[in-house]
Amino acid sequence: MHEQLKRYLLLNIPISSDKLDEIVKQFKPLSVKKNAILLSQNETCNRLYFVNEGCIRTCYITEQGHEKSRLIAFEGMIATSLSSFISQQPSFEFVDALENSELLYISHANFYKLLGDLPEWRGFYLKLLEFAYIYQNKKIGELVTLSAGERYNILIKEHPEYIQRLSNKILASYLDITQETLSRLKSK
Repeated sequence: MHEQLKRYLLLNIPISSDKLDEIVKQFKPLSVKKNAILLSQNETCNRLYFVNEGCIRTCYITEQGHEKSRLIAFEGMIATSLSSFISQQPSFEFVDALENSELLYISHANFYKLLGDLPEWRGFYLKLLEFAYIYQNKKIGELVTLSAGERYNILIKEHPEYIQRLSNKILASYLDITQETLSRLKSK
């Protein structure tokens, strides 16, 4: 179950097999059903998830009750409410399963223990923070500067699996458009 995580880490950090095993043993398996809530709004995030199989996301719920998906994580990706995980403050977002999923998670305590023990893990953490920063800047830039159609076309080009695996409701919330607008874009 940890082989995919090992491959992911080896792609992101130079590390010996002993130290890799030390990191990987901190990740515990978790099976969740579709629609399972892994973190609710106002809870403090204490887990960072690696997706072995399935799909999870982070999302906000507006005061009007509309979902706004921030991150969709398929196999081989990491997801969490990163600001809550780092700050240990209540989360503004939810983390939920969009499909039946096989996950691995590391607790906040074990994550930070590894930061103190292994320089390689600090290198991974830096890469994780850089990815999160670049991802969010790109997403914000697209929301501010591109039309719904342009965002949809980028999604098709960069992430065709989203169109194949996600419902229109989730896709629309990720693109920050209505389901009706998404249906019009798909029909073109």
